[in-house]
This record gives sequence, structure tokens and C-alpha cells, in this order.
Amino acid sequence: MTSISAKQELDNLLVMTAQENASDLHLAVGRYPTLRIDGRLVPLTNKDLLTPQGAEDIIFAMLTMEQKEKFLTTKEVDTSYEFEEKIRFRVNVFYQRGYVSAAFRLISSKIRTLEDLEIPSLVYDFTNVSQGFVLVVGPSGHGKSTTLAALIDRINHQKYAHIVTIEDPIEYVYTQDRCIINQREVHSDTESFGTALRSVFREDADVILVGEMRDAETISTAITAAETGHLVFATLHTNSAAQTIDRMIDSFPAGQQNQIRAQLSGNLLGIVSQRLVPKIDGGRVPAVEIMVANSAVRNLIRENKTHQLDLVINTSADEGMISLNSSLANLIKNGEISLENGETYSTDVNDLKMMMQRR
Repeated sequence: MTSISAKQELDNLLVMTAQENASDLHLAVGRYPTLRIDGRLVPLTNKDLLTPQGAEDIIFAMLTMEQKEKFLTTKEVDTSYEFEEKIRFRVNVFYQRGYVSAAFRLISSKIRTLEDLEIPSLVYDFTNVSQGFVLVVGPSGHGKSTTLAALIDRINHQKYAHIVTIEDPIEYVYTQDRCIINQREVHSDTESFGTALRSVFREDADVILVGEMRDAETISTAITAAETGHLVFATLHTNSAAQTIDRMIDSFPAGQQNQIRAQLSGNLLGIVSQRLVPKIDGGRVPAVEIMVANSAVRNLIRENKTHQLDLVINTSADEGMISLNSSLANLIKNGEISLENGETYSTDVNDLKMMMQRR
């Protein structure tokens, strides 16, 4: 395949991904190019099976020489790719069994609001303060970055602030309104999340977005940033608010954990945990757990009683908190999702069943 025909085939596949409203495109040797639509993998059987050379040609058509050299050295590379300034993708290129493969995640050109996303508008309250720590968590591919983008864009249109994002790679590109927005990409604009976070203290930032907290250094620096007058948003791949607190604290040696607990209890504003659940009539809808850091939550974090956080969430609906099962139960009751899918995405199926019996 010539470089021109490989580039044309790549562009055709990316356009098809956008037209089919797919979330991802997968290219793997021995398989048809495959889309993920509403969470399900859909092979494009009208295309040829990918050969080792064909897959390599198509994937390498989007890499710069520098990226290609890095990939051949490190065996994997994260990047973003923009097609005709209209369609943007987050891309991971990797080897499997010696063959080149890639996963493309479609990034919408339009930053949607929480209302568009069907996320409770209460989550906007986290943007109304000047200092603190907000986490949006959940499994990979369940809309964390999209929710964070809605929050950052809300600040962009409502406040006068300096926003610094640290991402790997940059996903949503913001059109600056009232805010100055500097978006830094790990490896091209900075060496690491930790390095960029340390630099933020000298960049007169008001709001910081950390694309992902991958290690103790990044977590510690992010908490310190919130402690020193910044509004910090970040993500983790965890399943609930309680698990998120445990994961963060367990990232540190035992001798540091009490200090981290104290810092986190004093600076946490809230945690949003979400799942995108297949709808009965097609598409996906978010099921959301919201924990607001009230005095009870702060005390439980400080006293290392995170196993009691679920109880606080379940009994604090008047403060805007909602459990994941409550969100799932509402979706089932309203006929948006099936009971089967509700149980699939629940972290406590017995509790969900009991909740449905009471409704």
C-alpha cells in the first residue's frame, strides 16, 4: 500500500467512525477494522482483513517521523490526531505479537454541557468555588474526560481565570472565552504530569486540570495545589468514591498515609463516579454516584473509616448526594435501561434488587 493510499484509507476509516457515532476505532492484524458503537464492537466486514503490512501502513500514515522513531524504540506511543481540523482522536499505537496495532478514541469537536450529557447539574456547583479538589472517576471509556471538559468550559464562560490543563494527550481543545487556557501535553510540552504540576505553582494558575493521576508524586502535588489556593480537577480509574479515597491513600508508604488523609479531608470538594450504560432504545446514558465532602465525609476520611462513606452517600440526598445504585434504579424505573444492564453495572447487585423492590 502506498503512503498516499494508506493515508486515504485511514481518513476513510476515521470519517466512518465519526459518521457512525462510534466511540472508538480498532486496527488489529487479522481482523476487520472494528468500531465500538454504544459499547459494542462492530467489525467493518465491507473492508479487507488487515494484513501485517496493511495495518502498519495505515497506522504509520498518521505518525510524524519523531513519533515513529519513539514508537519503534518504546514499542508504544500515545498521541492525538486531527483530521482536516474537523475530527479529533486520542490514539494509542502499540505492538501485539510483533504486529502494529492502534486504538483511536473519537473526541467530539463540541464540548457538551452537563445537561447535554445527562449529568446532574449539581455537579456544576464544584466550579463555583476558588479552591479545592474535585475527582471524576470511573472505568476507562465511560465519559470522565467529557464530564471534566464540561466543567472546565463552564468556568471558561463564567469566570475570569487562568486555567492550565495537563493531559496525555490533549483531548478536548477549548475556545478561550473569559479565561486564559493553556493546555500542556505530556512528552511534547512537558516531561511528566509531576513536572508540569510543580511548574503550575510558578504559572499564576487559578484552575488546574490533571488528565490522570498515575502515581503518588502526581497525587501528592495535586493535593498540595488544592491546599495552596487552586481549584484542581483530576481523574482516576476507580469504581466508587470510597475506592477512590483508598486508592489515593494506599499509593503512599504507611508513614505518609496519615498526612495524606489529613490533607485530603481538608481539601476534597467531591467525587463524581460514572458509568455509561446501554439504553433500551439505543445509545448510552450515564449512571452517576455523587459524593459531596461535607463534615461527615471529611471526618470519615480523616479517621480512616472510608468503608462508611457509602452510608453517608445513601443518607444525604438532601445535600445532593446520590449513590450509583440509586441512579441505576431511577434509570430502570424510567424505562431507560434494562434491569439486566442495571445489574451488570452495579457494584452491589443485592442492594440494587432490594432498592427496586421498594420502588
